[in-house]
Formats: sequence, C-alpha cells, structure tokens
Amino acid sequence: MVRLTIDKYLTKRGITRYELAKRTEVKFQTIDRYYKNRVVRYDSYILDRICVALECNLCDIIEYVKDE
Repeated sequence: MVRLTIDKYLTKRGITRYELAKRTEVKFQTIDRYYKNRVVRYDSYILDRICVALECNLCDIIEYVKDE
C-alpha cells in the first residue's frame, strides 16, 4: 500500500497546511486530503508542486508499506 507522509514532513519542517497551500497554489482542501492521506488517485501535478514547494524528493513524502 502506498501512503503519504506529508503530515510528518510538514511537522518536522514546521510548515502548516495553509502555508503549503499558498506555496503550491493548490486549494487548501486538496492539500488537506493529501495531508490526511485520504487521496485515492494521486495527481502527479499536485505531487510535483508539493515537492517543489518543500524542496524535497517524492520519497520524502511517500512510502510503500506491504499489505499483511
């Protein structure tokens, strides 16, 4: 299973969801869904905007967990 870890990354960097929404120019509601890991289909455009805004790699905000 693929899981987003944006919440942990933002906490570690001291950035709020609101600040991320401003930096990415993506609606807060969309950022909130990514933050809460409630996204079913990942949009590469959104993930790209997040990585650029946070100056990180995709592997910093996403992880793979084996299903048991």
